Amino acid sequence: MPPPVTRSSVIGLLKLLQSSSNRCPCHSHAHSTLPSTQTFSSLLSYGRNYASAKETTDYAFEMAASNIRFGPGVTSEIGMDLINIKATKVAVYTDQTISKLLPLKAVVESLDKHKVDYVIYDTVRVEPTDGSFKQAIDFARKHNPDAFVAVGGGSVIDTAKAASLYSAHPEADFLDFVNAPIGKGLPIRKKLHPLIAVPTTAGTGSETTGTAIFDYEPLKTKTGIAHRALKPLLGIVDPLNTRSMPSQVHASSGLDVLCHALESYTALPYNQRSPRPSDPILRPAYQGSNPISDVWSLHALRMVVKYLPRAVKDPEDTEAQSQMLLAATFAGIGFGNAGVHLCHGLSYPISGLNKRYKHPGYHVDHPIVPHGVSVALTAPAVFKFTSHACPERHIDAAVAFGVDRAKIKASTAGDILAENLTSFLEELDVPNGLKSIGYDSSLIPELVEGTLPQHRVTKLAPEGEPSREQIATIFENSMRIY
Repeated sequence: MPPPVTRSSVIGLLKLLQSSSNRCPCHSHAHSTLPSTQTFSSLLSYGRNYASAKETTDYAFEMAASNIRFGPGVTSEIGMDLINIKATKVAVYTDQTISKLLPLKAVVESLDKHKVDYVIYDTVRVEPTDGSFKQAIDFARKHNPDAFVAVGGGSVIDTAKAASLYSAHPEADFLDFVNAPIGKGLPIRKKLHPLIAVPTTAGTGSETTGTAIFDYEPLKTKTGIAHRALKPLLGIVDPLNTRSMPSQVHASSGLDVLCHALESYTALPYNQRSPRPSDPILRPAYQGSNPISDVWSLHALRMVVKYLPRAVKDPEDTEAQSQMLLAATFAGIGFGNAGVHLCHGLSYPISGLNKRYKHPGYHVDHPIVPHGVSVALTAPAVFKFTSHACPERHIDAAVAFGVDRAKIKASTAGDILAENLTSFLEELDVPNGLKSIGYDSSLIPELVEGTLPQHRVTKLAPEGEPSREQIATIFENSMRIY
């Protein structure tokens, strides 16, 4: 019988492995040197004690993301994908603009080539509403497809998610799955038909997430449905599909990526979020910042800073466009599992209460503040407000904008990040604050009331949900940003 394994023998073996770490480039542990006590403590501090949780807060996080296929021209494979999953009837969702452009043509050609039976719904509303969702749901219930394809931006992909969800639940009331407190926020327990998403904008990252956002017209605010079951089976991320985007759409879509990255990276840590779920199916998709989301979010932020100005200024810069499409997907994986917070929470009434403003570059028949613009307008004020809760995260973000880390103190991190955000927005010709899109201080009470129901995201601010007065101050400080 072999002698018992002792603690000293295990430590000796680990040291031997470490000392031999340079012998095999594939299987060595050269990247895993044992840290000193001081280094390890600093890592725990930097990670905001991810490994600990109180009894009332969550103690775990989980990662969920769609399969992603990236490459120029990869849209042509979609017909084979549908054959491979044995789809017999496919509902293709798109909007009136994309229906005339090459992305949809490429999808239809592939479906025809592989003899896939399909029907097309081409009247998705850009910035969808509960009413437009219901029309898309009725189409799915009428045709009873066993697979869905979404060709378009976040509005199209989110609409297809809703159509898939409610066609699988014909008995459900519309508000059953809508986020509380507006809806009941019920978990999704049925398996949905597969959805393949073909994004045509570099922004929402909806091809990776289990969220579907819409304007709830009775309350004049945005809300959504969030559950991992909504995430697409596959996201076909084809750089050729963003070639037709106007410059203003590049800008507003990219601003959404910017805020996805910043908000998820600075969100409340997952193990400070409460309540702890009694059942894993109740663990929200937006869990709070976590070590895996951090990697995707921070890298996406660096990509946006580098490539978005180029993509906006030069429509022929295909490298920048491709990298922004990847950045949107990276940020989608990050925020899809960590969540967003105040920029998004405050953006929903900004879009929902808009009565007259119509952003250039959007060919629609209704007033529109693009989602990316609505989240960006409050960003400088938001990150100045949140910086004291996790200054090291705000320092990292400022460094991503090119600031020398040695010149940033914890006490100045918010101001420096806000200054760099402001310069970035001005370079992209973003409207100069809420006043530029028709708001003034007299409307702040309405904006605050529209923000208060957005608990799903506002409670993920790094210090938790802000007060009514704090929200009002952020809106006031966002009236002019330059």
